[in-house]
Amino acid sequence: MSKFYVIATPIGNLGDITYRAIETLKSVDLVLCEDTRVTKKLLDRYGIKVPTMSYHAQSKLSKTEKIFELLGDEKNLALVSDAGTPGISDPGVLLVSKIKEKFGGESEGSGEEVQIIPIPGATAFVTALSASGLPTHEFTFLGFLPHKKGRETLFKEIAEAKRTMVFYESPHRIMKTLESLQKFCPDKKVCLARELTKIYEEFKTGSPAEIFEYLKNNSEKQRGEFTIIVA
Repeated sequence: MSKFYVIATPIGNLGDITYRAIETLKSVDLVLCEDTRVTKKLLDRYGIKVPTMSYHAQSKLSKTEKIFELLGDEKNLALVSDAGTPGISDPGVLLVSKIKEKFGGESEGSGEEVQIIPIPGATAFVTALSASGLPTHEFTFLGFLPHKKGRETLFKEIAEAKRTMVFYESPHRIMKTLESLQKFCPDKKVCLARELTKIYEEFKTGSPAEIFEYLKNNSEKQRGEFTIIVA
């Protein structure tokens, strides 16, 4: 039986990887990754000399067929994203779904041809929640918000939500998002987590207006990766 490992990798600090992830990456025949250059830095850090192949949202059907062929030949593969857990706001979820459709891929001993095994680790939104100080007993994760269609409707849902809402945002839209939060939920408490686990990691908590003014007055802090938590 072939094994297909879904492996979480660090979201910034390369030290945030598990022993199990390292040992698994050393053992497989091929590592599938979003960007081979990004993954190479991680593999080099831990002396892992396993071949890599890119697989991302724009990958052609022929690449999926190649993956099927390798699994059919009883090769063990690993899937990683550039950062965090594959399948969480990540195109890897489509590949896992296709493998399940093609081979089954459930628990060991099920008689299926491919066993899909998750190797847990870092995920940005969980990391942000753990240090936010905002309620975490119930929350909804929204991933990346849509750029246009349905965006206003989603902010209305955030405004009316009775539980904590968490989502990702890019530096290109962070100010526009904070303007929308001011418009739809001005009185809610917001925690902005920026550049998690990296040198310039920062948490800022306040009203949408306070966070907006903070970034407006410190334009260099509009760069990086953002996780936004709305209580």
